[in-house]
Amino acid sequence: VQLQASGGGLVQTGGSLRLSCAASGFTLDNRVIGWFRQAPGKEREGVSCISSSGGSTYSADSVKGRFTISRDNAKNTVYLQMNSLKPEDTAVYYCAAVRRLFYSDYITMDSRQYDYWGQGTLVTVSS
Repeated sequence: VQLQASGGGLVQTGGSLRLSCAASGFTLDNRVIGWFRQAPGKEREGVSCISSSGGSTYSADSVKGRFTISRDNAKNTVYLQMNSLKPEDTAVYYCAAVRRLFYSDYITMDSRQYDYWGQGTLVTVSS
């Protein structure tokens, strides 16, 4: 069981990146998926999450209107499109999955409910 986050890199303020979260060894179908980030010297924070159906999403106020989470169950992948990036978005971004299966629009940004975590991908936004 493994989650692989990718797509991070160095980008200038105002730029865009798309992060991908791919799963191996298990399916992301019917699972709540979340993106979290941790900046240097700061606690991990929830960024965005998506329900198993994709019908419900949540984004933190700090990224609302700039970041969009989506999923492609056929590719077993979840994405985080990040636009209008700011230096304060600089962090290691992690994707995570809830082990329990949900057949609803349930979502959660409570990291304690996430069982599987990827290794993280670094996003650096230069000013």
